[in-house]
Order: sequence, then structure tokens, then C-alpha cells
Amino acid sequence: MSTPGPERVPSTVKVGKTTGQGKPPAGKPAGNRPAGNRPTGKGGKGRKPVTPVKVSGGRNWGPIAVAGLVVLIAAGIIGYGVYASVQGSRDWTEKVADIQGIVNYRAQKNAQIDDRTHKNGALTYVTSPPVGGAHNQTWQNCMGDVYSEPIANEYAVHSLEHGAVWVAYKQGLAADQVDALKKKVEGKDYMFMSPYAGLDKNVSVQVWGYQLKTDDVNDKRIDDFIKAARVKASMEPGAACSSGNTNTGPVTGGTSNGASMDSPS
Repeated sequence: MSTPGPERVPSTVKVGKTTGQGKPPAGKPAGNRPAGNRPTGKGGKGRKPVTPVKVSGGRNWGPIAVAGLVVLIAAGIIGYGVYASVQGSRDWTEKVADIQGIVNYRAQKNAQIDDRTHKNGALTYVTSPPVGGAHNQTWQNCMGDVYSEPIANEYAVHSLEHGAVWVAYKQGLAADQVDALKKKVEGKDYMFMSPYAGLDKNVSVQVWGYQLKTDDVNDKRIDDFIKAARVKASMEPGAACSSGNTNTGPVTGGTSNGASMDSPS
């Protein structure tokens, strides 16, 4: 039986800062310093976390579309301004010439149409309705007047000389069509309207030296013609349309001897 030797004391192995290949032990921060308390930068303050920048994967077309629309609108406004300026600077005769179907009797240099003398009694005219020629010394009132019966050509022509637009319509035209024409005339200076016997179209619109005939009372050319020529077609700029004859029917006073008055007016 052997005698027990001295009690073995387990030897203590001192572990340094590194083990193995000089690496710190796994799971322990180097230097036994807590990672969250590691000072960085000046004064030992912790570095602020960097917010990640989100990069969009596609182009944002919204602002581009808006910018493009603004450019188109601006271009349209500028273009219209230029067009309006050019149109506004054009002479009224050029605007009338653009309206299809208008007959320019001024260009014909017909002495009977160009005649502006005053004559008594009933007169004959080159066109029907007349667009110019000798006429009575009294004009037909043309302050938006609507006459329900035919008026004397001799008074009407004098109104044309003053720059009025005469809207004549076929006698017996349907009431609703007459009403459509009234809306273009009533209450407007240098405008007058009346039925006309024997008219070959439903409507005939005339100023001095120009005429447009159509069967459609809503023909846009009627409005275009009125806008372009009313007042501007006057052979006597500034002449009045008020204080004229307001009666219907044939010319009264004087005879049809064709005698000229002293001067045109």
C-alpha cells in the first residue's frame, strides 16, 4: 500500500492580452474596454450616426412635366400675342377680303355704285339690295334699328355711306330665323335691319361697296363681316346714324327726276 503523496494543487495558467495567433479572445473587446464607451474624436465625444441617403431607382418626371407644360403655355401666350398684334394692325379691307363669298364692288370702279350725290325721289340701283350709289339726303336711322317692313333703298344707301351695316332678309323668312338676325343688330350703333322684297337669298348683308349673301342666318361669316366693316366702311368718317328716317315704305318727298342735291352728306 503506497503512501499518499502531497496533495496536488492545480497550476494556474495566466492568460495574457492575446492568445493563439495574437488575437484577442473571441467575444471580448480588445483591452477589456466596453465597446460602447470607446472615446472617438476630440473631447471623447461619440460620433453621430450617419443617416443613409436613399437613392431613387428612377427619374422623377413630375417636375419635368410641369416645367414642360409651363413652357408650352408661355409659348402659346407669346404666339397669340404676336398673332393678335399682326391681326390688329391689318386694314379692315384686308380682313373683309379674307371672308369667302364677299363681293367687293368698290374694286369694280362702277360709276353708278361710286356715285355719292343726293337725289330726290325713287332711284334705280346696280345691285339688289344696293351697296352704294346716289341716294336721298335723309338717311335711315341706324342705331340698332329693326324694321318689320321694307324700307326705302334711297334712305338705306345713305346709311351705308355713314358706315352702317344693313342686314336685309327675305320677306316671309321664318320668325325664329328673323330672331337670330335680330340678336346681331338690336341695340348696336351703325346697324339696321329690314325685310327685302324679292331677295334671292335668305340674308344679304351690305356696307358701302361690299356685300355678302347666304341662306344660313347663323353663318359665321355674317358676324365676321360685321366685326370687320361696321363703322370702318364709312365714306364719311364721323357721320351720325341717329336722327334719321324711322318710317318704312318707299321714299317720300320729291320726284324721281334724278336731280342732284348741292353736296353729299
